[in-house]
Amino acid sequence: MTFIQTYKNSIAFLAISLLFLVSCKEQPSTTKKVVVEGTDYAAKVYPLLDSENSRWFYFTSASRPFGMVNLSPDTQIGGAWGSGYRYKTDTIKGFSHIHAWQMSGISVMPVTINDTTKKDIFNDFYSKFSHETEVVTPGYHKVELERYQIKAQLTSTKRVGFHHYSYPDNEEEKGLLFNLNTLLGPSKNIDGFLEQISENELSGYIIMESTHRRPKPMTAYFKVELNTEISSLDKDERTGNYLISLDRNKNDVLMKVGISYTSVTNASINIASELPDWDFNETRSDAKKEWNNLLSRIDVKGGSEQDQRRFYTDLWHALQGRRIISDINGAYPDNTGDKLRVGQLPLDAKGVPKFNHYNSDSFWGAQWTLNTLWGLVYPEIMDEFSNSLLQYYKDGGLVPRGPSGGNYTYVMTGASTTPFLVSAIQKGILNDDLEGVYKALKKNHMPSGIMGKSGYEHKTNVGGGLKYYINQGYVPYPIPEGKFGSHQDGASLTMEYAYQDWTLAQLAKRLGHTDDYDYFMKRSTNYKNVFDTQIGWMRPKDVEGQWKKNYDPYQAENGFIESNGAQSTWFVPHDIKGLANLMGGQDAAIEKLNIQFETAETLGFTAGTSHSVELHPEYSRIPINFGNQPSIQTAFIFSQLNRPDLTQLWSRKVAKTVFGGLSPSTGYNGDEDQGLMGSLAVLMKIGLFQMNGGTEANPEYQIGSPIFDEVRIKLNADYYNDGMFTIKANNNNDANFYVSEAEFNGVSLEANSLRHEDIVKGGELNLNMVAKPIN
Repeated sequence: MTFIQTYKNSIAFLAISLLFLVSCKEQPSTTKKVVVEGTDYAAKVYPLLDSENSRWFYFTSASRPFGMVNLSPDTQIGGAWGSGYRYKTDTIKGFSHIHAWQMSGISVMPVTINDTTKKDIFNDFYSKFSHETEVVTPGYHKVELERYQIKAQLTSTKRVGFHHYSYPDNEEEKGLLFNLNTLLGPSKNIDGFLEQISENELSGYIIMESTHRRPKPMTAYFKVELNTEISSLDKDERTGNYLISLDRNKNDVLMKVGISYTSVTNASINIASELPDWDFNETRSDAKKEWNNLLSRIDVKGGSEQDQRRFYTDLWHALQGRRIISDINGAYPDNTGDKLRVGQLPLDAKGVPKFNHYNSDSFWGAQWTLNTLWGLVYPEIMDEFSNSLLQYYKDGGLVPRGPSGGNYTYVMTGASTTPFLVSAIQKGILNDDLEGVYKALKKNHMPSGIMGKSGYEHKTNVGGGLKYYINQGYVPYPIPEGKFGSHQDGASLTMEYAYQDWTLAQLAKRLGHTDDYDYFMKRSTNYKNVFDTQIGWMRPKDVEGQWKKNYDPYQAENGFIESNGAQSTWFVPHDIKGLANLMGGQDAAIEKLNIQFETAETLGFTAGTSHSVELHPEYSRIPINFGNQPSIQTAFIFSQLNRPDLTQLWSRKVAKTVFGGLSPSTGYNGDEDQGLMGSLAVLMKIGLFQMNGGTEANPEYQIGSPIFDEVRIKLNADYYNDGMFTIKANNNNDANFYVSEAEFNGVSLEANSLRHEDIVKGGELNLNMVAKPIN
């Protein structure tokens, strides 16, 4: 059956679906409310931050929050790393619509053609561009293709890319090149197909080949609508790509590209529902409003202009990267079984999907980042992601830690979504079927669950060493059975599992599962089994219980995941005081960690300027690294040991040093990982943190050192009190970063912390800032 036949046969279904959608007044959205009007927060965002070091899914421009479409120019197209939009590369190779975790596709290039260039256009079509004529803001990207003298403007809705091409007024033929068979980022696009279905419409699909991380191929369907007639459609037999010739008399060309991972019909529905009109400027304006709706949730005053611009850029990164994969009607790709199944999300009483389904990199490190930021400021986002994660469990039997293409990837290690879901429950965000949620999470922590799989271990349950952790109290290094995946670093795995077990125990306690609570609490002490009291560091053991010989705690990935032993020794967020006791007491632990910070400061607190150089012989030996997740909590450990002044000192320095720059050459100095480091930067700058990821009953927030004079957080009335939580830092400046006194709603605080239930009722936290610590 041809695509034309398929299209005609689907008209009736399309009409019914559109009537259904028109009757729905409200679609699932992470941006329901405008919070603070007047300030243009989106204008403060600097999208080019760190774009010299981009990876495929990092850069965003013409995209909505968590949009299925992430439309932007590609200057490098090969490999997951060093690809996508790279600031220093001056040549555009296409505008593609999908920049997601292990997913890519649908690259389009506007061109002009003459008799000389047409014969080789499929092989020679790249164009230079200049940053001088480029405009990049949240939801919009404009560039000029110097080779063709075409001005290209891009914007989007959640599921539809919107292009505006201004062609030169000359005799050359106007065209659109659809590069459907090409390498884009992490995967090669193959079997690309395009078909004309009316005088100004096309439809097609591409197949993303499987990758080492995403083991099954994935199909992306698309529908194209143009505001001009198509003169011809030509396929190049050698490349399999397509050239669309357009009306020569039409210089201003508008094009909509709707995508879907389930069908062309649903791609059509996505266009008809989200972008029925042809007003490019209005769509661009709507994109800006949607970003402002979310960014305005936190209003800051004080600090420098650069401080504010960097803050909103960090916040912007925290609200993107993890991409919607469900259509507007709730259809989604379920690849967890032997064959692809088109699933359907549950609908509310109005027939609207209750939540969106997502593609996502790992939640490894989310306990110190997304848990806190989303849980406090964006509970509706945490709610959506929680339900999406649980949908994977309903489909495939496991809660994922980083799904791609509707399937598991087993990216990173452990059961990293356990703290995320437990935090959502403890904050009152996730309330339905808690026994079912507990059952799902417990399965992940037992043999044959996701905890037992090391990174990208698709076919076994051996590499994570879970049986040794359960039976011997630690994961050996090396794993005796051999190599089955990535990150089989036993000391790190032991510590990670112990923390995650503690978080599951808190949910067991809440639900009254006393035996399970005792069992997982006992397992949570396993971190002690890889601490060598003789040398004062965490240290790998082999399966016989022998400490690793010739052990160097500053050698990277020596039993520790993306870190060294010095960094990872502090990965005990659930029992900092217990760790201190192993070190000889709180004073000894404080002195040890403070020395590590003093050393790390000389290297800028990071292992180089990007994730790709972390294993450099010099950079890798840094004792604290804020460029990757394993030690990003360390500044707040001091507060747990009754030295909040050192937390204030070092968190302020890190915020200003690591997360202070504003240029294409710097930004996160490591691995941003779809909002993790952006969220961390936001939390450090507003002075709030949660050491254990907000997983205990009535979670605690530790108070740091805000860099702004005032922070106003608008609380979401659908989840919390319809009010404001305000932090005021009096006499705050670069010299006054210590907190001498703190009071909440006029009552002096004895502890350097607040509880979730108090914060979400609204109120004012007043901090008096001074230049010297108060002992």
